[in-house]
Amino acid sequence: MRGDRNEGPEVAEGMGPFERYLSLWVALAIVAGVALGQFVPAVPETLSRFEYAQVSIPVAVLIWAMIFPMMVQIDFGSILEVRRQPRGLAITTAVNWLIKPFTMFAIAWFFLLVLFEPLIPVDRAREYLAGAILLGAAPCTAMVFVWSYLTRGDPAYTLVQVAVNDLILLFAFAPIVVFLLGISDITVPWDTVALSVLLYIVIPLAAGWMTRVHLIRRRGQQWFEGVFLPRLGHIAPVALILTLVLLFAFQGEVILESPLHIGLIAVPLILQTFLIFFLAYGWARAWRVPHTVAAPGALIGASNFFELAVAAAIALFGLQSGAALATVVGVLVEVPLMLALVKIANRTRHHFPEVAKP
Repeated sequence: MRGDRNEGPEVAEGMGPFERYLSLWVALAIVAGVALGQFVPAVPETLSRFEYAQVSIPVAVLIWAMIFPMMVQIDFGSILEVRRQPRGLAITTAVNWLIKPFTMFAIAWFFLLVLFEPLIPVDRAREYLAGAILLGAAPCTAMVFVWSYLTRGDPAYTLVQVAVNDLILLFAFAPIVVFLLGISDITVPWDTVALSVLLYIVIPLAAGWMTRVHLIRRRGQQWFEGVFLPRLGHIAPVALILTLVLLFAFQGEVILESPLHIGLIAVPLILQTFLIFFLAYGWARAWRVPHTVAAPGALIGASNFFELAVAAAIALFGLQSGAALATVVGVLVEVPLMLALVKIANRTRHHFPEVAKP
């Protein structure tokens, strides 16, 4: 098929070295972080002193540097285009917010607290479950543009999906997280979650919107997209890797003592990813949604806003927590999984209509 022949060049053109080898960079960050914590413990010990209200200032700065470049790309004016494909948006929204967080909880609970109970201490398993919940409540925001490109998705409609998703994220993330953590017997005060939402969603989103509006008015859309965004794009990858290095500097003992846990955490995350993709993708096919909307719509739910999940896990449970470790395992497995799903979407393009059906 035509999609298959072009898959290699599309991947090369659509993903830069960082995105294409994200799992490799994460693995290297794990090694560097563990080595830093073991051989130069003064570095994480010193950085851990810079805290305010149990929030690590160095990590907060790095997380803002990760999230802001994504938020500044969102054009909320695109939401007006929702009328073009209401079915696609309905599927994405329902799967992301009414299904995904709860299937993530159910699958992770079964594997981590029941099936793997002999292999993981119960307290640690609950921390891993908390990290999985945070991943499940944060559907993808930025990388979905890459997945959409690789499946020849409708870029305008992908932007609509992301914009609507971010608006819902503002109001739904905290209640869903508190509810699922609560039924998991993991106590998290509302004010702590609210502070995380303020720090890592509201402020970056508002700053990104104001920056976007100001720069486009002053320098124009072409300069903003052709000059500013490419320059800004180098900041987020560096910030992500530095955050992971710090995280694993604190997690070194856990990894060295229980390397099996990494693989065990990955199992429910992988199953959840495939479940959500095929649920949304199959629903879109049943509703005769065009492939240019169906593919990115299914991929946005299957992938996660892992930057937010990592930030929330660190803010709520700390750098040394199992929750933080679980969110990073999500980062580690996401890119290979998503590339596999992109390949599936491209090979099944012929099952979908080319244009919307009346």
